[in-house]
This record gives sequence, structure tokens and C-alpha cells, in this order.
Amino acid sequence: MSTWTSNSKSLPALALALLIAFAPALAEAKMGGGASSGSRGSRTSTPPAATTTAPRPAAPMERSVAPQPAPQPQPSPAAPQRPAAAPAASPLGGSFGRGLLGGLAGGLLGAGLFGLLSGNGLMGGLGGLASIIGLLVQIAIIALLARLAFQWFANRRLAGAMGGAGGGSRPGAFAFTGGGTGFGSGTAPRHPTSEPLNLRPEDFSAFERVLGDAQAAYSQEDIGRLHDLAMPEMVSYFSDDIRANAREGVINRISEVKLLQGDLSEAWREGSDEYATVAMRFSLIDLFIDRATGKIVSGDAAQPTQSTEVWTFRRPAGEAPQAWKLSAIQQAA
Repeated sequence: MSTWTSNSKSLPALALALLIAFAPALAEAKMGGGASSGSRGSRTSTPPAATTTAPRPAAPMERSVAPQPAPQPQPSPAAPQRPAAAPAASPLGGSFGRGLLGGLAGGLLGAGLFGLLSGNGLMGGLGGLASIIGLLVQIAIIALLARLAFQWFANRRLAGAMGGAGGGSRPGAFAFTGGGTGFGSGTAPRHPTSEPLNLRPEDFSAFERVLGDAQAAYSQEDIGRLHDLAMPEMVSYFSDDIRANAREGVINRISEVKLLQGDLSEAWREGSDEYATVAMRFSLIDLFIDRATGKIVSGDAAQPTQSTEVWTFRRPAGEAPQAWKLSAIQQAA
């Protein structure tokens, strides 16, 4: 697999005016309008691996039906918090101590009021004060024991719940079963299961064939033939470009496509589909022709130009090399 490792002339005033008129269309010369379009499965938003043919990262997708990853929210700076006022110290500590002292005070006050109502004076009701204090002490002890028992059972339930979730005492070590990856990693899998794919020489021959046939079909504006060579998403983009050229009154004629160098970036199997991304440098005659007159608007019919692009192909898993279809085109930086 050996292939896989213009002079300007003065123009009359009329032709120059025509050139300026078609400037928007000229900026979109070459198949796909010079944009990065299509889908690469779960790797659509991930740059393809660099190769000898395309050593720099390929341009990101400008047109794609693949869902884009949601932007990660940036943490907002924490608002300064005013320190909470320290609770007043209590001989018995905490709210429980405050409640006990309140109960004692309430008991003393209740005993004095009872003495007044019974005609024995404010201190007359203190005869039974000893029994009231004893009752309050018993209630305080029972409340303290109940609180300790509640905390002990709550801690037991929390420890049991953590152990049942597979986390034990290690924070963040949760199990994920979706997608077959990331089990026990504590992070959700980023994309579906994929595995490396081994290609044969016949696959690279198929890529070279699609390179030339797709360019020819695009040049001839043969949408039916493009459906045989590319995925529906790519055909929709090619159709949009062809209609845009028609509105400008030009045709993008491509011929003499020749692969000069190409190499594999990555190949993988994902679900029921297989993908292969290859970098290709090729030469071609790339012209814009006026639809009405047939005259060349831009390009040189005698001088081929060179282009380096990264193409991704897709086929059903296990199918023959003839099943590869164009799934994405990315411009090499």
C-alpha cells in the first residue's frame, strides 16, 4: 500500500468583475465547501489522532448531527460566610443542658404559684419541692439515655447503607453499569463501549476508491450516486452546497483526483458499526464553471492543486470493504 504512508494571468475588466461577483462561492471551493462536517460516532467531538500525513490536529466539526457535550459548569466563588455566634456555655452542655435548667426553673416557679393559689404564700408550695426535683431528675436521665440510644441506632443504619452501596468507607467509589466501562471508577462512562479494529489492505483500497468516486459524483451533482458512497448526513451537506452553487450560477467541477499519501489515524468498533479515520493528501483539478456560459470562473484546468483532509468512513460491523461509506470530512490544519 504505497500511497498510504498556479500562475495568475491578467484578466479583462469584464472577467475581473465576474470574479468579484462570485467571490462568496469561490471561498467555498472543493467538495464539502471546505468545511469540517459529519459524525464520528462517540468520537465526533474528539480530535483524531495525528498522523504523518496530517501531523496537526484536524479542525473540529462545524456541521454535525452528533450531540455536542454539554459545557461543564464553572464553580462560582464561594460567598464569604459570617461566623455563627457561639452558643452560651452551660454547666450540662448544649441544648439538652439548657432544657434541663429550664425544667428546674419551671418547677420552682410552678411550686411558688401553687403556694399562692392555695393561700400558703409564695414559698408555701415548696413542701413538695423535693418530689418535683426528683421527678425532673428522672425525666432528664431518661431523656439522656434515649438520645444516646437514638444516635447509636442512626450510626448503625448509616454504616449499613454505605456498605450496601459498594462504597464502604472509601468516598466516591460508586459502581456504574451503563456502557460497560467505568465500573467501580466513580465516574460515569463518557461514550459507549468501543474496541480497536484491525484493517486489511482491501479496506484502504476502498477508502481510495470512495475518495475518487465521491468527488466525481459531487462534481456531476449526482445525489443518487452520493447516497451509495456517503452516509445520509453527509449527502445532506453536499446537497446544500450544490444548491448554494446553483443559486450563485456556478458548478464545482472536480477531476483527476489522485491519492498522493495516506495513513490511518484510528479505527474502532462501536456498537453495531465500525469506523475508520484516515488522513489523505491528494491532488485534483478543482474548478468553478459558469452554468450559463461554461467558462471557468476560478481554478486552473491545467494545474492540479493539492489538499490534505481527514476522512472518516463507517460501515455495519463485519461487512465487506465495499460497505464503507463516507461519514465525515475534517480539514487538516
